[in-house]
Amino acid sequence: MYHQKLEREARICRLLKHPNIVRLHESISEEGFHYLVFDLVTGGELFEDIVAREYYSEADASQCINQILESVHHMHQHDIVHRDLKPENLLLASKLKGAAVKLADFGLAIDVQGDEQAWFGFAGTPGYLSPEVLRKDPYGKPVDIWACGVVLYILLVGYPPFWDEDQHKLYQQIKAGAYDFPSPEWDTVTPEAKNLINQMLTINPAKRITADQALKHPWICQRSTVASMMHRQETVECLRKFNARRKLKGAILTTMLVTRNFSVGRQHTSPAATTSTAALASEACKSLLNKKSDGGVKPQTNNSKNSVVSSTSSTKDSSISSSAPMEPQTTVVHNPADGTKGSTESCNITEEEDVKGRKVSACGSSVDSAMVSQCSASEEQTQAQPPHCPPASRKQEIIKITEQLIEAINNGDFEAYTRICDPGLTSFEPEALGNLVEGMDFHKFYFENLLSKNSKPVHTTILNPHVHLIGEDAACIAYIRLTQYIDSQGRPRSCQSEETRVWHRRDAKWLNVHFHCSGAPAAPLQ
Repeated sequence: MYHQKLEREARICRLLKHPNIVRLHESISEEGFHYLVFDLVTGGELFEDIVAREYYSEADASQCINQILESVHHMHQHDIVHRDLKPENLLLASKLKGAAVKLADFGLAIDVQGDEQAWFGFAGTPGYLSPEVLRKDPYGKPVDIWACGVVLYILLVGYPPFWDEDQHKLYQQIKAGAYDFPSPEWDTVTPEAKNLINQMLTINPAKRITADQALKHPWICQRSTVASMMHRQETVECLRKFNARRKLKGAILTTMLVTRNFSVGRQHTSPAATTSTAALASEACKSLLNKKSDGGVKPQTNNSKNSVVSSTSSTKDSSISSSAPMEPQTTVVHNPADGTKGSTESCNITEEEDVKGRKVSACGSSVDSAMVSQCSASEEQTQAQPPHCPPASRKQEIIKITEQLIEAINNGDFEAYTRICDPGLTSFEPEALGNLVEGMDFHKFYFENLLSKNSKPVHTTILNPHVHLIGEDAACIAYIRLTQYIDSQGRPRSCQSEETRVWHRRDAKWLNVHFHCSGAPAAPLQ
């Protein structure tokens, strides 16, 4: 069944040859494995690129949605419906300025007969589902235009049009088309942009604008005179928070999937340890998906009683005699105020009937749909804490050990790193190009050839750490890692990544058993 779905995806992708669509080059079946060879797309997510820009305007949003609509128009001309158009599937061809937007992931795509409307199954991502899909009515090409309307709304203000913690209430909002353009953020958006959104988010699919018609809308084809050129800083800030929420949830879902399969090929890990770690991921996922980090919480000053500041002089002997003595490396941890708000942006993939069994996200992580259903639990989990070790104390332990691990990375100290990590450490990280890596050899390469040779200062700040304790011997921490460093030209640089680490205590010692990193590579020292 899964093989048939991959064949369907390959067949659909072969039909699509457009500069705004990730192109399939080859489909290979070999010894029970099926490989799809696509374009190398190195620019990352469109939404991540936007928040890194110094200037972003309504005209830029118009240019983005123009390229997205071009890809949708090409699909619809070939009678293909994507069904899962969302930010995670909007990539950039390269890191170069002005790189093309590429629509990716056709795992839920279907082929239709012209403008026919039929029931093809309940599929998509909750916040982007159209009213007709939620009503389980016959549907077709207009579902992609609805999703484009949601994306355009986010591009303009940084948050989605439909928003509720309760998924049932979210669906009611969507079916009723209950969105608006609140002040003050929408006051600076042109009427033409709002008009296009209204035509895309029309409840009746028969009256909804088509991709071809949208491309002829004045806000698209006459952007130089119609779309505003004003910099939208507030949109960038809101979009940064929106991205952080998406990444946090994606990391937790991935952690759940990986830890569920820890017993495979892990001879050195006891069954009890495997069970404990899997339980950790499950409970942490449920807890985090029923809460929300504000995503953009500003760090507290270093005199905060919750701040952890460490400075380590470099005393490690280098095996490279010509390398200069290393500068002190520091890690700063800023704790947020107690309490977090609940998230309304769902990262669940809803799949029924004619849908994929697994989805691959833009950062390369694979999410099992069966696992996703576990994460949508509406009941928040509570933890029974052992009386002899207060939860606050153990949370500080996790923050401290995470800080020590990052300092080992900054200092290029592989020996210290291995003392903190499980020998069978698994990870998803940008350097692995979307592959699950197990063991220490992959990481050792970076320590020996890059990190240990670095002689320039590195400063890491851990922003907004959230620690979730499960029992006495397991924990999960999610945080944003901000790294400052000096590049090869002597210029100061900064990069950001979102990370989740799973910790398990064995023989009174905390070990990192899995981590997920998205965003910039963790080792930017070049």
